[in-house]
Amino acid sequence: MSVGETGSRSSWFQRFLLPGLALKAVIIGGGYATGRELAEYFVPSGPWGGLSAMLMATLIWSVVAAITFALARKMGAYDYRAFFQGLLGPGWVAFELAYLIFVILILAVFGAAAGAIGAATFGWPELAGSIVLATSIVAFTAFGTHTVETLFKYASMLIYAVYALFLIFALTSFGGLIAEGFAEAPPPSGNWVAGGLTYASYNIVGAVIILPVLRHLTSQRDAVLAGIIAGPLTMLPAILFFVAMMAFYPAIGAETLPSDFLLRQMAVPGFHILFQLMIFAALLESGVGAIHAINERVSGVVETRGRPPLGTGARAAIGGVILVGCMFVAARIGLVDLIASGYRFLAWLFLIVFVAPLLTIGVWRLLRPAPVPMETVP
Repeated sequence: MSVGETGSRSSWFQRFLLPGLALKAVIIGGGYATGRELAEYFVPSGPWGGLSAMLMATLIWSVVAAITFALARKMGAYDYRAFFQGLLGPGWVAFELAYLIFVILILAVFGAAAGAIGAATFGWPELAGSIVLATSIVAFTAFGTHTVETLFKYASMLIYAVYALFLIFALTSFGGLIAEGFAEAPPPSGNWVAGGLTYASYNIVGAVIILPVLRHLTSQRDAVLAGIIAGPLTMLPAILFFVAMMAFYPAIGAETLPSDFLLRQMAVPGFHILFQLMIFAALLESGVGAIHAINERVSGVVETRGRPPLGTGARAAIGGVILVGCMFVAARIGLVDLIASGYRFLAWLFLIVFVAPLLTIGVWRLLRPAPVPMETVP
């Protein structure tokens, strides 16, 4: 099926909301879902400073996503290899190396997080939760883009609903403390800018990971609007969570798992289990997005050689090999600690090999007028 044919039958959901839900799916992960990343990057700036930083990160995500989506559509590049070949030429390999290291790290961390969820919620051995997550990721990625998009849609419904309930329960349980936290907070200080920039830069690679879902776009206008909408869709659950956290500012910043701390204050029967299941769905979304990007990259190469795209078995095999290496082997031989020490370095590397070229070369290519065909001389 051609890109044009796909786009011509696309719904408004696929054109304008799906890219944002996919970006949220890749970014949310365990640190975002539990509030740990929010405590790291936004809580130190206080209630108003944290919100300012989140709005800055949202704006950055929207701008970069809009440019990325528009350039991908113009080049017809719907996997990261094709995109960076068009943007960087031979330098595309630099992004691939950075991305593979990134995938090893996040999947190893996701596996450990799923193991902890299984142990804490159901009393399973920690390995069991990791196996359930890995099996689920393989199952969803094996059947291709349509199944992945379906996951993004319905898992997003669960995630947004749980965060909405989270805020409602927070307001009913300690809403007065939230109001006091914002009322007594000083104006934003200068450090909120650094928090917003760091968090946005660290996660913006998601705009490239989710390129396979852009096949539904029908025009450059679609691409730009989808990118603009993606920023707020991605940050909305975090903002709801952050508002609830401000009831216990600044002490909440020291909590290893802010979500567990707040859930204990709410004391709503059964909601803790629902929240843990939501975190598992967030881990599943992020893991599926990372593996699906690799599958689409490999399938793109196969198709350019005149062969049919990857089938279910091949996709499952690729996902299985990567997950075994990342979730189990890497954790056992210490690669997680080794790579984690270079995590911020990877963020800078993504800025160098993705954001900087995108905002210079990419923008120039978008603004450059298409060449006018030469008229035939009689």
